[in-house]
Amino acid sequence: MQILNGYEHSAIKIAVQLLNKGHIVAFPTETVYGLGADALNPYAVAKIFEAKKRPRFDPLIVHIGERDWIFDLAEHIPHEIEKLIDAFWPGPLTIILKKKEIVPDIVTAGLQTVGIRMPSHPVALDLLREFKKPIAAPSANPFGYMSPTKADHVARMLKNKFPLILDGGNSVFGIESTIISSKADEIYIHRHGATSIEDLSRITKHIHEKKHNGTCESPGELPYHYAPIKPLKIINSVNEIACEQSSFLAYSRPQSIPKSRYVKILSEEGDIMEAAANFFSYLIDLDHEDVEIIYAENIPEIGIGKAMMDRLKKASKKYKHITH
Repeated sequence: MQILNGYEHSAIKIAVQLLNKGHIVAFPTETVYGLGADALNPYAVAKIFEAKKRPRFDPLIVHIGERDWIFDLAEHIPHEIEKLIDAFWPGPLTIILKKKEIVPDIVTAGLQTVGIRMPSHPVALDLLREFKKPIAAPSANPFGYMSPTKADHVARMLKNKFPLILDGGNSVFGIESTIISSKADEIYIHRHGATSIEDLSRITKHIHEKKHNGTCESPGELPYHYAPIKPLKIINSVNEIACEQSSFLAYSRPQSIPKSRYVKILSEEGDIMEAAANFFSYLIDLDHEDVEIIYAENIPEIGIGKAMMDRLKKASKKYKHITH
């Protein structure tokens, strides 16, 4: 496995050659690192599922390099969705639309819809535009684990599972994209992410939480996800830490010294965007072999904080029996 500087055109050329040969490559986006394959090649896309050990019923997001590419992939773009595209693309917003036949069923887990987004990271855009085709890409991590926000995370998590990682530095947002769909000009949120509900509300007033019906319509809808290997428990203050053989993820500087062996502070001053940028990276660092549990402090559910708490809640559900 090679790690190359994604800002160098020679590295982009190598990545494109690999994609054209049906290989998978990891690349940076403004949200997290993705593991990509030619979205129109079902055999290449199958390699993503194999490398991540991802279940085939969990659909992938398709990334595009130009807005007009959406018309090659989707049947119809509703008016409210057009307004959101104008406001947030390129950027961390994924839109679920009725797919055209050109999109292989393996990408959409057999659904008649496809999630599409146009990333804003310059390396991702260079790769897509040089490749000249859409790239299907979930986060570049083992299925169910926390998402990588730097190239060395990817290398450690998926050692030698594919030939190339394009290094584009640390992810800016550190949280995956928001995923939405629409019906009769109403907007439904499937996954909270880096585009907040407050951001969306400035463009459209017709926003609802998607009620899950048992079918996995988009990534991140499964009840247990984004989890460290160690059990995780959400707490309100350091006084609730009951185990010294633990790690502690603080939102801002604690008022007293935590008992935990390892401590990470998302933002000394409680800046929500700085906290998000550090979120997955710090959780990955705290997932030590010599701890029994990770404690995570409640994060204010405003802006991107709602997405962070969504990830913590899903991680904690995996270990409901923990009593520490």
